[in-house]
Amino acid sequence: MKILLICQYCEPEPFRVHALCRELARRGHEVHVVTGMPNYPKGERYPGYEENRILEEKLDGVFITRLPIHPRKTGAVHRFWNYYSYVHQSKQYVRRKSLAKAEPPFDLVFVYQLSPVMMAWAGLRYAKAHGLPVLMYTLDLWPESLLAGGVARGSLVYRLYHGISGRIYRACDRILVSSGQFSPYLRKEFGISEQKLRCLPQFAEALFRPLPVKPREEILRLSFAGNVGLYQNLDTVLDAAELLREEPVEFQIVGDGSELEHLRNSARERGLENVVFLGRRPVEEMPEIYAQSDAMLVTMLRDPLISLTLPGKVQSYLAAGKPVIGAIDGETARVIREADCGFCGPAEDAAALAENVRRLLACTDTERLCRNAAAYSESHFSLDRFMESLEQELLTLKKE
Repeated sequence: MKILLICQYCEPEPFRVHALCRELARRGHEVHVVTGMPNYPKGERYPGYEENRILEEKLDGVFITRLPIHPRKTGAVHRFWNYYSYVHQSKQYVRRKSLAKAEPPFDLVFVYQLSPVMMAWAGLRYAKAHGLPVLMYTLDLWPESLLAGGVARGSLVYRLYHGISGRIYRACDRILVSSGQFSPYLRKEFGISEQKLRCLPQFAEALFRPLPVKPREEILRLSFAGNVGLYQNLDTVLDAAELLREEPVEFQIVGDGSELEHLRNSARERGLENVVFLGRRPVEEMPEIYAQSDAMLVTMLRDPLISLTLPGKVQSYLAAGKPVIGAIDGETARVIREADCGFCGPAEDAAALAENVRRLLACTDTERLCRNAAAYSESHFSLDRFMESLEQELLTLKKE
C-alpha cells in the first residue's frame, strides 16, 4: 500500500510514530509522512533543523516532509500558535500539485493523532479531495487533553474544541483507540458508531526486552521515565518522597517537560535528597536506566476522563519486565492489576503511593512481578501483534 501519514510529531521527537512507519516500510508499504519541524518537548528546534523551512528526507525507508512551524516554547499562546502553525502549513502542503498528482496515488490516509486533534485536518482535506478513506489512531482524547493545560470543562474554549473534535472524529472512516476506555467516550460524546471503532493498544519499543531481575540493594530505586508535564502530576511523587524521607528509597525522575523546573525547585525547597532528576536521556540509554531500577513509576492527574488513557511508558515498563508502582486510576490501574505486576493506588494519593512503596520494600517475591510484567507485555503489547492488527485494519479499509 501507499500511505499518506499525517502527524505533527516524528523522529527525533519521543513518540512511537516513526517506529510504526519504519515497520510498515519494512513490511513492504510505501509511507509518506507530513510532519512539523521537531521541537517537542522543550519547544526548541532540534540541531540540524534550525532553518525552519520545508525539508524532504528519507529515514529508515520512510519518506518524510517536515514543515516550518512555530516552536512550542512555553505558555498557552505559544502552544496554540504551535498547534495552528502545523494545521495551516499541512493544509497548504497537501494542496500542492506535486502531492496531488502523486503517482501511483495514495491508497489511504493514516492520521496518527496526538495533541492537537486539529492535526487531522490536512489528512481529512486530502482524503476528501481524492476520494480516499481515513484511518485515525487516537492516542490523546480531545477535548479532554485541554484539561491538562488548565482549560475548565464546560468553558467556552472547551465547548469550542468539543465541537471541532466531534467533526474530526466523525469524518474518519475508522478510528483505532489506544485504550479500550476511549471507545465508550467517543460513542457517548460524539455518536461514533461501534462499527468505526477498534481497540489497538500501543506497542513496546523494540529495544525494550525482559531484563534480569535486579538484586535488592541497600537502597530501593524507583524510576519515572517520560514526559514531565501537568498530566503526569509528579507532585504526588514528591509528596510520597517526603513521607518516605527516613526510609531506604530513592525516586529517580528521567525526562523533560513543562513541569520539570517547578519540580526541581519544589524538591530543593523541601530538602528532598531522596529525589534525583536525570533530565531527558536518549532512548538508547533507557534500558540501562531501567536495569538499574527496582521498579518503575506511573502517575497521572485525578480525572475520570484523563484516566481513560494508557500512557505509552507502561508498555515499555512491562516489556522490560519491571514491576510497576502506580498512583493512577482507570485503564492503567486495570492493566497493573490484571497483569499482577506491581501495586497501584488512586491518582494524586501520595499516602497510598508511599504505602505501596513500602509494600515493595517488604515484598519477598519481586521475581514473580517481573515475570508477570514481561508475560503480559508479550501477550498484549508486542510489536508483531500490533502490526498484524494494524495491517489488517489498513487492508480492510482500503478494500471497503
